[in-house]
Formats: sequence, structure tokens, C-alpha cells
Amino acid sequence: MSLVTTLTYALPHRLLSSLARRLAYSDNPAIKQKIIDTVVAKFNVNLAEAAQPDATAYPTFNAFFTRALKPGARTPDPDRRSLVMPADGHISQCGPIESGRIFQAKGKHFTAAALLGSEADAAPFEHGSYATVYLSPRDYHRVHMPWTGTLRETVHVPGRLFSVGTDAVANVQGLFARNERLVCHFDTDFGPMACVMVGAMLVSGVETVWSGVEIPEYATKVTRKDWRGKGIVLERFGEMARFNYGSTVIVLLPPGVAALASNLGPEKPVRLGQRLALRT
Repeated sequence: MSLVTTLTYALPHRLLSSLARRLAYSDNPAIKQKIIDTVVAKFNVNLAEAAQPDATAYPTFNAFFTRALKPGARTPDPDRRSLVMPADGHISQCGPIESGRIFQAKGKHFTAAALLGSEADAAPFEHGSYATVYLSPRDYHRVHMPWTGTLRETVHVPGRLFSVGTDAVANVQGLFARNERLVCHFDTDFGPMACVMVGAMLVSGVETVWSGVEIPEYATKVTRKDWRGKGIVLERFGEMARFNYGSTVIVLLPPGVAALASNLGPEKPVRLGQRLALRT
């Protein structure tokens, strides 16, 4: 285990997140530009594909971090039977949900119930499949719909803010079910689909296209919001949410509806819109 991962057990997660939020939303020209320029250089950010390629044009670091892409920079898989990748990044893990458990790394698992917040929410996904996609600081940080769905419920689960980097994933037991997260439940033409936005160290928040900021600072209890009857329908490949700092999105599918793409695997780089799974 690296020193950074070891320290995250003791570091004041929420204080650091609050400080990071202040920096991310600072409109001080010197501060915001220094952070933007550092991230662009360190992580080799490709601004040529951004709708606004001028790094000095963003009013805050958060505006830069959640930047839009040029039209056509990402396109959905042309096969209309395909569920599409929800984000740029790389696959952390993907595969079947076995005995209610989701594989995290060698010797590390967590349950779907722990991730989603209840046994009842996890039940439809027993023997289904999952894909965990990690978004690095260089990636496009908007998350899109794998398949057309109607929003049924969101569940904000407070938690820790461990790093979700490779070392932490390999060493922190149940990492994704311990970190703060927003669970989005959708009803689709094949049944339920869950998209889980998982927070991480220095993550300032999650915003959705239907409600804006969804992860408040310093929440202490699980918050459920019922969206049934509100008519919130998001189309396949349409924008769903965005991270105000990098992290992870986990997609859960029920059994027998789709087969994960055969070319996916741990550490596999992926791009928004490519095939995630194919309807069976």
C-alpha cells in the first residue's frame, strides 16, 4: 500500500474536499489559471477536442474540469442494440454480479446492496452484470446514459472520500461502497438500470441534468428522492451528470438483458459512446 493510500485513512476527508471546492470555484485569475495550466501539463489534457480549446477562457477551474466537447468528438456505437460507455476513462473491473458481490480487485469485493444502499435495491441485479469506469483528471468529466431510461429515484449515500486511484482500489476493502455516492435508478425497456456516481478524495460534488447539485457538503444521512411521475426521460448517449472533480461511475444491469462487450477488461482504456454491452 502506498504512503498516500495509507494517509487517506487518517486525513480529514471533508475538510480537504471543502478546500478543494473553494479552489475549484475560485474566479481569481491567477489561482484558477495556475491550477488549469498545471492539470493540462501534468495529465496531457487534449483541449483540441473541447468546445472551448482556449485554456484561459474558463472562468474557474471547475468550468474547465466540466468542459463540454466539440460536436462529434464522441459518437455512440452505431448498432442500436448497443448500450454505450457512459464516460471516458478506463475499466477498473467489469463482469457478473455473483452471490450479490461485485469484484473490486484481487481479494477485494463489495456487495451490490452496500453500494446501492439496500438489499431491496440490489435484488433486481442479482446474477446481472456491472462495469466500473474510472475517470482520470485528463478525461472528459460528463457522464452520459448507456441506454434510454426514465428516472425513478436517486439515493445519496454519505461516506468517506478515499482516493479511487489504482493503489487505493487494490488495497481499500469495499472502496466504492464506502465512498460518498449518488445512486441513480432508471426504468428502461429491459427493466431497471442503476448508474452510481462515486465520489473520491478532493471531489467537490456531483451535478445532474435534472436537478443540479446532488451531493451537498457534510451530509450525514441517506437521502432518497422519488422522481416517479416527473417524466424525466434521458436518451441513450444523452448527458446525465457531471463530476466536479474526477472519480468513478458504476453501471449495474439486471440478468439476461445484455452481454458485456468482449473487448472490455481491467485497465482497458475506454471512450464515451463505445460499446459497453449488446442487448441479448
